[in-house]
This record gives sequence, structure tokens and C-alpha cells, in this order.
Amino acid sequence: MTLSYHTEFLTATILDWKHLLKDDNCKQIIIDSLQWLVEQKRCSVQAFVIMPNHIHLLWKISDGIERFYAQGALLSFTAHAFKKYLMAADPTMLNKHYVNKIDRQYQFWQRESMVKECWSEKFFNQKMGYIHNNPCQ
Repeated sequence: MTLSYHTEFLTATILDWKHLLKDDNCKQIIIDSLQWLVEQKRCSVQAFVIMPNHIHLLWKISDGIERFYAQGALLSFTAHAFKKYLMAADPTMLNKHYVNKIDRQYQFWQRESMVKECWSEKFFNQKMGYIHNNPCQ
């Protein structure tokens, strides 16, 4: 049986709602990561919005791809890229993400992202509208 997902509405939030994503370089890290995932055929992206402290994404993980190889890659890669960027550009901001846990020194994303499957066209359209209108609110 081949692993298959519906289109999903994903919300990933920066830990403690810090405004890391106000920085255009951090936004670009997310965009580049999504582009890479699409090029690698791990997912398709229908819509996304980057807010100062979270992202919303309508996407479909490709058939046969484990969630870890799409969602996990997105969050892990961006976290490593945020750390590398902040080390060079803004160590003070990097220190705001210091957690000193057993498995990491820094944490950027909250542990559990919200994922809702789009079972119906109505739900998909509602989430698409939400993504498009979110920055206006």
C-alpha cells in the first residue's frame, strides 16, 4: 500500500511566538526550503503566507513520501538555516532562541505543528481564503 496524503493546511509557529520571521532573510529561508521540497518532488504547494511569528501552508505531501521527509525536512532545515544566519548576522537575536535542552541548544519552531487535512473543496477554499486574507488582518 502506497502512503498517500490529502492536501493539508499546516500551521508552524515560532517558539514562544517570537517575531523571527519579520526578518526578510528568514522569510527567504522558508521560501527556498519550500522550493527545494517541490523540486525534489516531496510535495506540491498551493498557497502559503509568512507572518512575523508563524507560517500557514496549503500543501500536499507527495504519494509515497513519509511526513518526516517533507514536514520534518522543512522545519529542521529552516531551523538550521535560521541558526547559521543569526550566528553571522544577529547573535543577539540568536540568543533569544537559546533553550539548552538535551537534544539542542537552540529551538525555533514549536514542537507540534497544526495539520488539518482538506477533506472537502469547501474546507480547502476556506483555508485558501484565510491564507490570502491573513496578512490584511
